Amino acid sequence: MIERFEDREALARAVAALFVEQARINVHVRGRFSVLLAGGETPRRAYQLLAQEPYLGRIQWRDVHFFWGDERCVPSDDPRSNQLMVRTAFLDHLPVCPEQIHPIACNESPQLTADLYEAELRVYFDDAPLTFDLALLGLGEDGHIASLFPGSAALAEHRRWTAVTRRAGEDFSRVTLTAPLLNQAALVLFMVTGSAKAKVLKTIMGGGDEHPMLPAQLVRPLSGDLRWFVDREAASMLNETGDSHIW
Repeated sequence: MIERFEDREALARAVAALFVEQARINVHVRGRFSVLLAGGETPRRAYQLLAQEPYLGRIQWRDVHFFWGDERCVPSDDPRSNQLMVRTAFLDHLPVCPEQIHPIACNESPQLTADLYEAELRVYFDDAPLTFDLALLGLGEDGHIASLFPGSAALAEHRRWTAVTRRAGEDFSRVTLTAPLLNQAALVLFMVTGSAKAKVLKTIMGGGDEHPMLPAQLVRPLSGDLRWFVDREAASMLNETGDSHIW
């Protein structure tokens, strides 16, 4: 389902409201809420809202566990760090314990970091048929998600939950979750804003069998739901008809 919003602020508020709703449902039903966090600029405002009232007081934070979809292998205090952005905008303002926060800690080699994070995830989920209750994903102008980039060997991964990737022109590696794990989420939410994303969003929504497929097109939850929150600028090249709502 595509849900369109007038601007980035309206979209961020909708993300925060959905987060609250899913947290309350999953804590009530399962006793905990496992959420996959996205880096980048698009979700930052939603994180800031969640750390404030009225959203802050609507969640039983002691039962929430936080994971990351990807991380740049840079020091944790580097401005490029996804962990740093999420902590400063969100987690540092919540009543949570360190045990609830599961960052991708690049303290070892990239491959060992990926291996350790996969091991942590497998212990946490313990062979459950579904993994994350909510997986938040952004979308790059080239169709990338997390740190899965067009042309990456990690796109062909069918077994491993994590992989090491590298973006052209960067002097550092990245650790990312892979499509097999993302597709086990109960709910995947794409957050897309800005006119620069309009062309790639149109390509993705147009369907078809592009070869090679864009990384975002690999996200097809096995038994979960897939939703798209897009602002008016990002949706500017989409038809107004179809399975969508405008807010």
